[in-house]
Amino acid sequence: MSDLVELAADFTRLPDLPDGVFTAPLQRPPHVGEDWLEPHQTDYNADDHRVWDDLFARQMQVLPGRAATAFLKGLDRLDLGRGGVPDFSRLSAELGALTGWSVVPVPMLIPDHVFFWHLANRRFPAGNFIRTRAQFDYIEEPDVFHDVFGHVPMLTDPVFADYMQEYGRAGWKAMRYNRLKALGALYWYTVEFGLIMEADGLRAYGAGILSGPTEVRFALEAQSPNRIFLHVDRVMRTDYAIDDLQPTYFVIESFADLYRQTVERDFDRLYRGLGASFTYAGSAVIDVDDVLHRGTLEYHLRGGRGSGASPV
Repeated sequence: MSDLVELAADFTRLPDLPDGVFTAPLQRPPHVGEDWLEPHQTDYNADDHRVWDDLFARQMQVLPGRAATAFLKGLDRLDLGRGGVPDFSRLSAELGALTGWSVVPVPMLIPDHVFFWHLANRRFPAGNFIRTRAQFDYIEEPDVFHDVFGHVPMLTDPVFADYMQEYGRAGWKAMRYNRLKALGALYWYTVEFGLIMEADGLRAYGAGILSGPTEVRFALEAQSPNRIFLHVDRVMRTDYAIDDLQPTYFVIESFADLYRQTVERDFDRLYRGLGASFTYAGSAVIDVDDVLHRGTLEYHLRGGRGSGASPV
């Protein structure tokens, strides 16, 4: 069994959040239970479906040649462009036949321990709402487009699907050591903002990159950001930007290598050596890094999004 998880953990039960473990103070809506699952998917109106279709069309103008092969294959296999917000029941049936995953609706961001529990049981929680036209270019809280378009195609890849389940199971140990920030950094730099080196060049597989038109070009083509090959210990010590483009992106050589680096790591030893805060700034390049591209950091030095600096 993997050292990433507790040997005695019961993943069928919602885990308790240990005393003293910091997590975002989220208020559970009264209509959902402790699993935070909505009773049913939203009944989207015609305007909502048009927003999905327009977002989909915009992304498909920029993703060919930039998105990971596994992501593009997943889009095709699930036919996410057939029109309108996908029905979760149909999507879950198709995804379940491929890798055993399902998509479940949640009202908003959910607590870490609930999120881990769903992932550990191969359920992907997706926001049960879609952005408005006013939020078309940027939305702070992940909506159904980010969650389904950005994340779900990757769950058709068997190795990545297994990685996501192992990540969920890893939450039990991170809670025991009160190291959710470190585990969150791993998710951020892989699942949300990861890059992969393919035979034809660098490609994006992270949902935070793939669900918006600006970051995919910035992550892959701009001179500003660092691009560094992934080392799990290094990533889990690294801070990240939650409201701007990333100053650094981490690159994997394959999903099998990503799975191996995490599942084979002795996380007990790692967590015992970690401090409560991050060791490295998101812009840092350190001596042990295997650097693919050392960025100029021009975008962030000019002030980033708040300054109106051009990302490319």
